[in-house]
Amino acid sequence: MKLNDVREFWSRFGREETGQDTIEYGLLLAFIALAGAAMFLGMSSSEHTLWSVANNNLAAGNAGS
Repeated sequence: MKLNDVREFWSRFGREETGQDTIEYGLLLAFIALAGAAMFLGMSSSEHTLWSVANNNLAAGNAGS
């Protein structure tokens, strides 16, 4: 591979914009996935509390009947 071929490749690579939209959508999708994972991890303790309260209320209802 000649030096001119490498220069031509990088010159053409800088001018082309055909894959730019795909990369932007990929980055957006990655951001949404990371935000969803962070939200899921943040909600895990409150979800556990919610199900514990529901379970305790059901157990108390069954004990009374």
